[in-house]
This record gives sequence, C-alpha cells and structure tokens, in this order.
Amino acid sequence: MASQLVSISSTLLYVAFILYLVAMLPLATSIKSKSNKPAKIGVAMVIIGFILQISYFVLRWIAQGHAPVSNMYEFITMFAIMIVAGYLITYFYFRTNLFGLFALPLSMLLMAYGSMFSREVEPLIPALQSSWLAIHVITVTLAYGILSMSAVAGLIYLLKAVPATEKSWRARFLEAIMAGIITVIVFIATTMIMENVVGYQDDFLYTDKQGQNQVAEYHLPSLVNFEGAVAVEHTGDNNYEEAEHFHTGINLPPLIDSQKLNTVIWSIILGAIIYGITRLILRRRIIAVLKPWSNKADLNLMDEIGYRSVIIGFPIFALGGIFFASIWAQIAWSRFWGWDPKETWAFITFMFYTIFLHLRLNRGYEGEKSAWLAIIGILIIIFNLIAINLLVAGLHSYA
Repeated sequence: MASQLVSISSTLLYVAFILYLVAMLPLATSIKSKSNKPAKIGVAMVIIGFILQISYFVLRWIAQGHAPVSNMYEFITMFAIMIVAGYLITYFYFRTNLFGLFALPLSMLLMAYGSMFSREVEPLIPALQSSWLAIHVITVTLAYGILSMSAVAGLIYLLKAVPATEKSWRARFLEAIMAGIITVIVFIATTMIMENVVGYQDDFLYTDKQGQNQVAEYHLPSLVNFEGAVAVEHTGDNNYEEAEHFHTGINLPPLIDSQKLNTVIWSIILGAIIYGITRLILRRRIIAVLKPWSNKADLNLMDEIGYRSVIIGFPIFALGGIFFASIWAQIAWSRFWGWDPKETWAFITFMFYTIFLHLRLNRGYEGEKSAWLAIIGILIIIFNLIAINLLVAGLHSYA
C-alpha cells in the first residue's frame, strides 16, 4: 500500500511538471494578447498543477509516516512547491501576467534538479525523528519561495532597465547570471544522460570522515576524488575488487564530497562550452533574447513586488531558519548553535536580508539597486542549496 502511494505521488508530481510546462504557452501569449483569456487558462493550469503537488506531499506523508522533507529530493521538491505558491499569491495580489514566465521555469528547474536524487522512502535517522522536522523545513521553504519572488521581480526589472548592448559591469553581470542558469541546466541534463542513458559508472572505495569505508559512484570521469580512494569494480552483493578507472590523481580530504564536486566541475566546463556555442549561434547576449519579454513590465510594480516579498519572506526565514532551527538543535544535539556549515550559511542569509532591508529603508536602495540585492539574495540561497548541502560535510549532510 505504501509503495503504491509513493508511486502515485511521484506520478502526480510528474503531471504537475508537464502542466507547468504547457502553461508557459498561454502565459506567453497573454503578454501580447488584448484578451485576458490566455492568462486565465495559464493560471488555471498552474493552480491544477499546484493542487497535484500538494496531493504528492500529502500522499507521500501518509505513505512514509512523516513529513516528506527529510532528504534532498523531498526538500528541493518542497522548495519548488513553495515557489509556485509564492507565484500564485503574487499573481492574485498584483495581477501581473508576465511574472509566471519567469517564476515557473525556476520551479520546474528545481523539480528537475530534485529528481536527480534518490526518491526511495527510508526510515528517519534519530536526529530527524522530531515534529520539528516538518515545522523547520516547511517554514524555511515557504520563506525561500516568497524570497524567490523578489529575485524574479528583480530579474524582470533588470532585463528591462539594463540595455542589452551596454558595455558595463551591470550588463556583464546580468549576462553572467544567464550563463549560470545555462550551467545549472547542463548540470541537470549531463547527470541524467550519463547515469540513465549512457550508463557510465566508475566505483571508488574510500574512507569517509567517520573512518567508515564507503563506495562512491562516479557517473562522469574522475577529475577530483577522495583522499586515498581506490578504483574498484562491483562483483555482486557487497563485493568489490580493484579495477582500472580514469582519474586525474587530484585527491581531496573527506571534508569535501569529491564525487559531487566532480559533477559540479564537469557542469561548469560543459556549461561554459554550451553557453559559448549558444552565443555564437545567437550572435548576441542571452539577455538581448529575453529582453523583449520584459518590455511591458511596470518597473515600479516590479520594485514593489521585490520589496514586499522580502518584508514578508525575511521574518518567516528568521522564524524557521534561525529560531525554530535553534530549538530543534538544542533538542537533537544539546546546543542551540554550533556553527555547522548549514547553520553558518543560514546566519549569512539572515544577515544579508537584514542588510537588504537596512539599505532599502535607510539608504534609499530602491529600483535597480534593490533588484540587484534581490538577485544576490537568491544566489546565496542557491549556493546554500547546492554547494553547502552537497559539497561540505557537516551535521546536515544527511539532507
């Protein structure tokens, strides 16, 4: 019964992804249409997709007996759900059709990224066996979803305000963001193709930070590896024998998850190549291609959405990411704060948005300056999601 519910929940999530993808067409049509019908169709599809996502969440919770927020797949999926929630709230409050063209791709990108991780239902480790798991993670992802709306508004603002042909730091930095998005897409596509289509796998036996023997599965050639790693081949059950695999010879201490770092390095290399090819084909910047979609944006409205998203999302993050997290840390580890990598980055995120609001309210950082801060904010959140969660070993490594 439980396995059937998990299977159904995964199917609902897949259907929601397809609905969001199809909804992009009427939403795009609504930008230049004099009728409001395309927008209504697109938003209706998004609402149905959101209901399916919530159904996934409920069914998976029933199947495994605890909130589905305990691993990377579930956390990222919850983040994607909250982005759609943030978009729907923004749409019904401000009635801006343009917003969905930029918010939905962010949610779909996260859904695709989350699908790379194990979707197996596993029992909770002792540190996660608490009602604070759902309270902490749901609150944090809600805050992330709302704060993401400030970044979407900021991106739309900058695409309209910054001339695509301008030779300035702001145009170059905005183009660098586009290159980063392409790199993330390449990261997802490369991993899926090499693992599921090509079937590439090199196994390496290494000793982790706790002194336990582990086997790392490499689905891309090894550019970096664990210190003392030995190339092995799976011979059945839990048996391995030494083998010959490609490796550059660069080894890193157990503090760094070399297997995931290897994927990130490959993604940056391939992303740069794909970006370069794209620029050669288009013969202009990526922002020049996207700019026409932002021409009808109301800059004052985008600025207001960006600001309101932060003043709502920031206190929610402070509540879930700092206050609730500290209470749970005291229960689980007998200390409120320990400067674990995730805790440290949560503090950095908290301080950044504190500075954001200070600059906005007391230094007049409105308009373009505020948009840039919103973009930096989402980059900090994404860095926490990818680099801190995956590459740095700590108490939150199970996430």
